[in-house]
This record gives sequence, C-alpha cells and structure tokens, in this order.
Amino acid sequence: MKNFDEVIEEYREEFLDDLNELLSIRSVSAEGDKIPQQALKWMLDKAESFGLKTKNIDNIAGHAEFGEGEKICGVLTHLDVVPAKAEDWSCEPFALTRKNGRMYGRGVADDKGSALCALYCLRALKECGITGNRVRVIFGTSEEIGMKDMETYFSKEPVPDMSFTPDSEYGICKGEKGIYHLELSDPTVNNVLLLKFEAGSANNVVPDSAYALVNGCGWVPCDVHAIPGEFDINYTKEGVEITSKGKAAHACEPHKGFNAAAALADIVTESAGYESVGNLIYFIDCCIGDETNGSSLGVSMRDDESGELTLTLSRVSVSEDESKAVLDIRYPVTANGEDVLKQIRKKAGEWGLEVKVIDEEKPLFLDENSDVVKILSKAYENVMGTAPELYTTGGGTYARTLGGKGVAFGPVFPDDDSRMHNTDESLDEEKFFKHFRICLEAMCEMMKF
Repeated sequence: MKNFDEVIEEYREEFLDDLNELLSIRSVSAEGDKIPQQALKWMLDKAESFGLKTKNIDNIAGHAEFGEGEKICGVLTHLDVVPAKAEDWSCEPFALTRKNGRMYGRGVADDKGSALCALYCLRALKECGITGNRVRVIFGTSEEIGMKDMETYFSKEPVPDMSFTPDSEYGICKGEKGIYHLELSDPTVNNVLLLKFEAGSANNVVPDSAYALVNGCGWVPCDVHAIPGEFDINYTKEGVEITSKGKAAHACEPHKGFNAAAALADIVTESAGYESVGNLIYFIDCCIGDETNGSSLGVSMRDDESGELTLTLSRVSVSEDESKAVLDIRYPVTANGEDVLKQIRKKAGEWGLEVKVIDEEKPLFLDENSDVVKILSKAYENVMGTAPELYTTGGGTYARTLGGKGVAFGPVFPDDDSRMHNTDESLDEEKFFKHFRICLEAMCEMMKF
C-alpha cells in the first residue's frame, strides 16, 4: 500500500488544477448567496466524482463523508471569501497564480485551499483503504458574514463528536475571543456639509480605501501632511472629493493594517468643522481615530489567556438619508461581552448615536487535555517531529459552533504571511503541502478515535 506522502504527490497537479477552478468561482458572500451556492455545488460534485457520499443542506452548507463507524468526526471549512479588488492585486485574485514558490488567489488561505485539501484527504483515506469512524468534511457558504450556514446545518445534522477547522494558524487554537459586530447610527443625520462618506466592503476587514464628498462652501483646507495617511483631494462642481488610501487587514489583527476610513474622518472633521460633518463622523474622529484597542471608548482590556481587546471601524455609509458605521470588536475570552456592549452604548449615547447588535459570537476556550487537542497534537507531531504550541486568537472560526468539541488547526504556519483578507492573499506552496500531510494524518487519527 502506498504511503500518504506518495499519494499526496500523485494528487499534486490534479489538486492544483482543481484549486484554480474553485478559486475562479467568485463566491463573495457579502455580494449575495448565488455564487457561494455555485461553489458548494462544485465541491459536492467533485466529492461524488471521488466516490464519496454527499449531502446538500438547503444550498447553504453540505458535506462529503467517508467511513462506516458509529462516531462522526468533522473537518469544517468554508467556500465563501471576502471581496477583492483586482486593481490592487499583483495578479488576478480569482484564479490560482503560482510564482516565487507561492500560491496566490482569494481563498487560497481562507479557506478554499483547505476545503479542497480536506476533500482530497477523504479521497486518500478511501483509496488507501483506511477504515474506522465516519469523517465528514463540512462545507459552509457564509462564514465571512456571520456563520448562519452552520446554524442551518446543525439544525438538521448532528454536531460531530470531535472536529477541527483548518481556518487559522498552526499549532492548535484552544481559544477564540468573543466577537461583536455593532452598527452605529445617527437618527438625526445632521451632516450639514458632508454629502457622502463611503468606506468598507466587509464587517471583518480594515478598510483600505474611503471616499468623501463635502460641500465646498464650508471647506477650509487643513494641513494634510500633518495627518497620517495618503489622500487625494479634488475640487469639482459637486463639491470637494477626498479619497483616502490605507492598508487592509483582518479585523482580528487591525494593527497590521491602516484604516482609511478613520484617517478620512480626521481630514473631513479638520477641514469642514465638527459642527458640519455630523455626530457620527465627529464621534469616529474623537472616540476611535487610529486606536485599535477601544481605549477612548472605555473598553480597553486584556487577559493572560487571549490578550487585549481589538476594535476596528470596518464600514461607514453617510449620505443625505442615512449615517451609519460598523464596528468589529474582539474581546478577551474571560471578559463579559455584555459589559463591553453596555459601555459602548453608553458612550455612543452621549453623542446621540444608537447602537444595534448585528451579530455576536461568544468566546471559545478549550481544556488542553481534551480528546481533540490530544489527537491533533499527535497528528502534528507525527508529521513535524515536534509538539504543536497551543494559542488563542482574535479570529472567529467555525470552532465556535461545535459546543466545545472542536478547535482551529492550520493551515498557515507562523512564519508564513498569508495576507488573509488583504491584497495578494497567498501561501508558501511547499508549506501548504506540508499542511496537506498534517491534515491527512489528523483525519486518519480521528477515524481511529
């Protein structure tokens, strides 16, 4: 019988061709569910071509399965991605580009690469004649916009006895911070001179661009060079147009980006005056600014288990009819989310703003002696020769939906900058195929559990 390394090498070029095809499906969930559904159909069709059992749950999630045992083990992956602007990439985002030893494309790291990898691992287990528990690779289509897909899936299918989601970093993520997505709104829409302000395309991304249109009658140019950022100002017959350029980053690590919306709020407030830009933009400028820890909002905190709270201004939409913004907040695993929400409501209320909870994910924290941690540790050590480190993250993964029966595990190695949620998302190709081997070993170990 061939060993796992030989099987993976045999699959390699076929896998890369399939990955290119999967990446070409523009499954941006923030743009609607039609294309993510196409990605789900593509994946289930591929699984059936491998001779695996499949099931589609309401076109929002599904699974491929191998094994005959009583226990069910899961690998949770998602096929939706965050938006990508082609003009900002060095290559086509919705295709696989291999260059300089790396694989580029939206979804390579988050999470299409791992989803297809897990499916190929099921194929390998089948073709190598491995027997044991049932292993399901579960595919979702709305992870990036709140994980309602798993809510639907688990309303009709059992939660596996143990699982992992390859949607983070190695070693083993034993804890995930609590997450709030909050909408701030100004019911008075009192932006006298500010005609438009637009920034952000997803709730969990640091915006890398922002645009504002200001009535020129009240515009007094400020010293742009005194404000951090990159700006372009044009005088038109409609008014003064200002664009701000920043750097995108995943909202769980906002310090890795530069918030174009916060910088633009500063420019607009300085030049048009706080009395003319409206309560929301003035609030953003005074109470958020370039901070990423919520200090001015009174919610700065940290714990030893998961570090400090992070706060990201992810979206802004201001017009003559509305004035809204979205905050992404990741709070420590030992903190009380209700206290965080109460403080933000209090602070926003002082500025006449209303706060609505778009969605919330409670913190996750597992015992390092749990069965799933032990099994994944063994799998990792079998391949890498050393035990994996245990860590916590501000990221939000499907592990939260598993009721303490699962963790995030791979695919990104700590020394590989994947640029998740950023331009030129990519993975080192050889490191990715090392992940392929670890994933296969982990799924094999779960079959024996």
